[in-house]
Amino acid sequence: MSFVKLSASALAIAAVSATAAMARDQIRIVGSSTVFPYTQAAAEEFANQTGAPAPIVESTGTGGGFQVFCGGIGEGHPDITGASRAIKKSEFDLCVQNGVTEISEALIGNDGLSMSVARANDFDWDMTLGEMFLALAAEVPVDGEWKANPYKMWNEINADFPATPITVYGPPPTSGTRDAWVEIAMHGGCKQLDFVKSGGFDSKWVNENCSRMRTDGPFIEAGENDNLIVQQLVANPNAHGIFGYSFLYENADKLKGVKFGGVEPTFDTIATYDYPISRPLFFYVKNAHRGVIPNMQEFIEEYMSDAALQQGGYLAERGMTPLPEAKMKEVQAAVIEGVAMSAPTK
Repeated sequence: MSFVKLSASALAIAAVSATAAMARDQIRIVGSSTVFPYTQAAAEEFANQTGAPAPIVESTGTGGGFQVFCGGIGEGHPDITGASRAIKKSEFDLCVQNGVTEISEALIGNDGLSMSVARANDFDWDMTLGEMFLALAAEVPVDGEWKANPYKMWNEINADFPATPITVYGPPPTSGTRDAWVEIAMHGGCKQLDFVKSGGFDSKWVNENCSRMRTDGPFIEAGENDNLIVQQLVANPNAHGIFGYSFLYENADKLKGVKFGGVEPTFDTIATYDYPISRPLFFYVKNAHRGVIPNMQEFIEEYMSDAALQQGGYLAERGMTPLPEAKMKEVQAAVIEGVAMSAPTK
């Protein structure tokens, strides 16, 4: 992550350009459903500590968050957006096109993407990413050809799996969780297949052919509210659900995580990336709104505080895996100071 320092004069110019349009007294935050509970926790802590109005936090999904965050400067546009992946070049370009040219990127910690089942499901689920891919991909190898996915039952994927229907609830395309699942889990699983390895297919082929989730029933898009997926799993113990580790952690009395390659999602396995479906979490700050929207700088300082981010902090208590201390200190300093990120390359 590279940065360009935002000068005081640039901040002042940006703030002046926005001042006329600013009238609200509450910070507005949008973005990732995975980052949402962490931002909500920081908002509540900020309000409790300062007596100021708590920021308004909306769960819009990562992609949806960037769309509205990058819509422009002024009270009609959000101040901060949470993201379960880094901002894309196309999204950054949209921001610039609409005058949002100074953005601070805050890497707050790591998260594991979990596939979970209800504790009432007594099977010890342990699969490879390749087996997961065969269950969820739109197209898979069948008799030496790349075809529409024919598998309906788990025991068709692996004879040791239960003879139960493949039913997996997961995030929609607007979700950063979906983006990360495709990039890390689906592409990783596709690359494990003998068909792909022996065929000598490159990353471009994998990206073009292994990114589509099936739409014939076994995979069900469940919207941006991960709590609804939890409810579906409790109601149907044979179903699986895909969401960030924080939701598994918060519902550990009801759910258990699927192991991948013998590794279950935990704080430790996510922090070391031994768990194969791990990802960074971010929020992005519209620097032109600092000093204009009341209490925005103070809220950023709360979100970036040791009490929030460090090991044993209140975000870790809610399921986030903290950064190593040196990296945490680097990010804290840059974000609090208002250092602007450079444009992403992809």
